[in-house]
Amino acid sequence: MNAKVLVTGGGGYIGSHCVLELLEAGYNPVVIDNFHNAIRGDNKIPESLQRVQEIVGKKIEFEEVDMLDRNALETLFKKHSFSAVLHFAGLKAVGESVEKPLLYYKVNLTGTIQLLEVMNSYSVKNLVFSSSATVYGDPKYLPIDENHPVGGCTNPYGKTKYFIEEMIKDQCKAEKDWRAILLRYFNPIGAHVSGQIGEDPQGIPNNLMPYVSQVAVGRRECLNVFGNDYNTTDGTGVRDYIHIVDLAKGHIAALKKLESINGCKVYNLGTGTGYSVLEMVKAMEKASGKKIQYKIAQRRDGDIATCYADPALAKEELAWQAEYGLERMCEDLWRWQVQNPTGFSRE
Repeated sequence: MNAKVLVTGGGGYIGSHCVLELLEAGYNPVVIDNFHNAIRGDNKIPESLQRVQEIVGKKIEFEEVDMLDRNALETLFKKHSFSAVLHFAGLKAVGESVEKPLLYYKVNLTGTIQLLEVMNSYSVKNLVFSSSATVYGDPKYLPIDENHPVGGCTNPYGKTKYFIEEMIKDQCKAEKDWRAILLRYFNPIGAHVSGQIGEDPQGIPNNLMPYVSQVAVGRRECLNVFGNDYNTTDGTGVRDYIHIVDLAKGHIAALKKLESINGCKVYNLGTGTGYSVLEMVKAMEKASGKKIQYKIAQRRDGDIATCYADPALAKEELAWQAEYGLERMCEDLWRWQVQNPTGFSRE
């Protein structure tokens, strides 16, 4: 195989797990990141990727590049001959996007436009894009399949994912030799079984499970549960949680699928099962053996009641499905948290 694959934002949570799976599958990833969501390790590469190197026993090619730096992207494409691009780079906090919409549009949209332009210039026309179930907005029906209407996004972060999807679709229509797969993630959680790499949010976690695990490990006092008056079994929000390793393997399946498609395809990566916030808290209490303190807070802007996937198309066309259940997700998350109570930083 040995094909060179560019991975943008490869030092982050999802990116680093995908780099590991790429190496395991025999690909040759070249990783770029600007350290917005990654901790610096030794040798100028992210700590996450340094640990990936240790796990797989292979060296990773890494360059510090910001997607907004057009010259740096040009230099990168001159230097390497890429067979495909996995595009993860971007800002990703829902709440922050509501507070700073222009920043999200600038970074996510401008960065992606420049990437697509440079790819086109250098005839690299195979792309897997890290999208999100937020493009579906408030579900019209459940489970959500790929035919569900998109674009009714409830926050600027989701809108950036939707706009990028539309740009990629239009590019594939305009130039028939482009091949792209848009992967709509549901909620990735957990960590690699080694406990060496996992989710390391900078500052206060925006996502539920890193916050829950930080409460369990004693790093935070109490979890705020945003709303208990939704129309769900226990009043708290219901989501489809997927193990990060399952998600990463979905990218390998998508990369292989690129060889046999024309134009643009869309796949959900989820389990098809929804769990409420309080069910997740209980599952983490079981995995950690710790009591997790929580209090009910007001609903957050942009949150919806229930969202879970119909992942049947990915099973049928990518020969992929999630293998790990909730118990395993929480066990692996807890192992990572205990081994790394302050994340990748050495504080």
